[in-house]
Amino acid sequence: MPALNDVLAALDALWPPERAEQWDAVGTVCGDPGAEVSRVLFAVDPVQEVADEAVKLGADLLITHHPLYLRGTTTVAASTFKGRVVHTLIKNDIALHVAHTNADTADPGVSDALAGALDLRITGPLVPDPTDPAGRRGLGRICELDRPETLREFAGRAAARLPATAQGIRAAGDPDRTIRTVAVSGGSGDSLFDAVRAAGVDAYLTADLRHHPSSEARERSDVALLDAAHWATEWPWTEQAAAQLDEISDRHGWDLRTHVSRTVTDPWTAHAAAPAPSV
Repeated sequence: MPALNDVLAALDALWPPERAEQWDAVGTVCGDPGAEVSRVLFAVDPVQEVADEAVKLGADLLITHHPLYLRGTTTVAASTFKGRVVHTLIKNDIALHVAHTNADTADPGVSDALAGALDLRITGPLVPDPTDPAGRRGLGRICELDRPETLREFAGRAAARLPATAQGIRAAGDPDRTIRTVAVSGGSGDSLFDAVRAAGVDAYLTADLRHHPSSEARERSDVALLDAAHWATEWPWTEQAAAQLDEISDRHGWDLRTHVSRTVTDPWTAHAAAPAPSV
């Protein structure tokens, strides 16, 4: 079995920490570098339910997309919910490692997994990484559908292929508009509207679309918008990342056992549909 340090070196090669945004907090949160690793759990959120799942599974390493401490802290007291997560993991000899914006821009990255879940053909990054001479890394992905669909049909495709959440998929635009090209970005994506317009796509699927930026985006162009739950757009990355670590484990003869959490950590738990508007 490999030591944690060996696994972390492999993870840093997949998602180099220096490619994370300056405001981000990626890397190892807790864990003994010399401890042996045999079982790994991938998840989106490092919340208590996921930490308990890692304990029940007997995992030695938990890898999450979202950071536990993004803005720093002065305490890991178990009286706080984040401190309780740390206590749970350390007491059970479970390391925690985070790959966030360094996984967003990777090749393959979070948006590659999202496009794959939607069965879209990727043609390139939405916001290319200028340090990548191959032009494959960057934020978001520009994609093509295998055949034209209406916005209504494409929203249905997204609802059927992404993990189910209370929110489902919201769409802005003419439901009968024909969609041939789509930009996707896992996680919060309304900061990329300028790049979406420049890409000339028919639709943009992302998460956490706010009222004012979305309203202004619709006024400025006819690009259709699709808003999915944040967790749902990033969960496909956990399966992709587990497969990447499996390949590394096979190559090195590590015999790691990787698992993907199916725990729904989207915070929204119910949705009441509005009645049809009266004519």
